[in-house]
Amino acid sequence: MVKAVAVLKGDEGVSGVVTFVQADENTKVQVQVKLQGLVPGQHGFHVHEYGDNTNGCTSAGPHFNPKGMTHGAPCDEVRHVGDLGNVTANKEGKVDVVLEDSQVTLFGAHSVIGRTVVVHEGEDDLGKGGHELSASTGNAGGRQACGVIGITQ
Repeated sequence: MVKAVAVLKGDEGVSGVVTFVQADENTKVQVQVKLQGLVPGQHGFHVHEYGDNTNGCTSAGPHFNPKGMTHGAPCDEVRHVGDLGNVTANKEGKVDVVLEDSQVTLFGAHSVIGRTVVVHEGEDDLGKGGHELSASTGNAGGRQACGVIGITQ
């Protein structure tokens, strides 16, 4: 079993903790998301390529996309590995949800360990919005908070 964690910090009090757990290479990853300080509603939620936050969340680069796909929904076959869809902030601006994903892994060359988790200010259109940014980012807007994914016990 491998466990990893990212502590997110961002603009205007947005913060949280994202925990990844994977039993072995053949199982889905569980992603526990606990965030606060968000505007109520949908927020794009992605793993970005670099574990670099030296220039804030901008340094994290594009979505993690080792297979060279277009942006999509978590349930789509054609998607970036880092496309985790949206999380929903309640009326208090909090998110507390557990997701499962079949493309994210904590093992091997495509592991997300050492990369950055980003929560965006707007809703991810899952590549289906028709906007010029839909196929690359889901048109989810600015990066509100981020944190590098590291091994934990």
